[in-house]
Amino acid sequence: MTSLSAGEGSAIDILIVGAGPAGLTAALYLARYRRKVRVVHDGRSRALWVPRSRNVPGFPEGIVGPDLIARMSDHAVRYGAELVEARVDEIARRQNDEGFRARLASGATINARGLILATGVETNLAKLDSGDHDNAVCSGVLRYCPICDGFEHSDERIAVLGSDLHGAAEAMFLRQYSRDVTLIPKWQVALTDKQRGELAASGVDILEGRVLRLDATEAGMFVSIEGEAEPRRFDTLYPAFGSTPRSELAAMLGPLTDPNGCIPFSAFSDGLLPGVYAAGDVIEGLDQISVALGQGAMAATRLHNWLREQDGHVMADQK
Repeated sequence: MTSLSAGEGSAIDILIVGAGPAGLTAALYLARYRRKVRVVHDGRSRALWVPRSRNVPGFPEGIVGPDLIARMSDHAVRYGAELVEARVDEIARRQNDEGFRARLASGATINARGLILATGVETNLAKLDSGDHDNAVCSGVLRYCPICDGFEHSDERIAVLGSDLHGAAEAMFLRQYSRDVTLIPKWQVALTDKQRGELAASGVDILEGRVLRLDATEAGMFVSIEGEAEPRRFDTLYPAFGSTPRSELAAMLGPLTDPNGCIPFSAFSDGLLPGVYAAGDVIEGLDQISVALGQGAMAATRLHNWLREQDGHVMADQK
């Protein structure tokens, strides 16, 4: 792992912010394009706390998140990518639009001709009243991604915690895996009569009443509801609280995000600005490892070709 000293101001072809599946794929491709590429990350990729993913192609037995990131990091470094663990505090265009300058928390600066933002999202976590959160995730009592692991909970007793349309949609999605799916409100069920009817028609139960406690054990998740004498036990619980894009750096470059902080889906293919692309969970769309891999490859290739065009290394009829 490389470290940078304050005021170094090192110059590279491309800076990638974020070392999750999207950022590391982009780094691998760019290194193989013989670009001088540096990945700066803060060690907080969401993939690092994936207990085991079984829908990454090529890993039928599943792969643990930290193992996947370690493999991908090694792969990129073998071809010449450089990884730096640090926090990027600021990104701005350089004078005369000659690339970008990133300032790290240490005070060091990095100058780059191109930029890929693969900063990911922050998952809005459930707060447990007893039981360890990470252990609950590892044991499968607590889950956050129905697309990733709904299959592993087929025919189990599943609860979804979330009172709005997002929670209702997640509960209905999980109905494909089990006949026993219950939507539990965070405070009150903010659903229309039509939405309630749709849930009922799909076989999803709605549990009225205020949630008092969430207790994770090896036997399951126990949910205490106001007015009920005994807690209800579920095999697994999905909090449908959504996530928050880590798009602050994109916002520093201009009005590139929507009011919710989302980066447009086209950012991995069409770019955000000349020389700026984004990939992975930070952009709008399906938050999946396999999706991030493809977006990272696309962003890297588009940015590489953009630099070739700037250097006059593209046939005129290709432009």
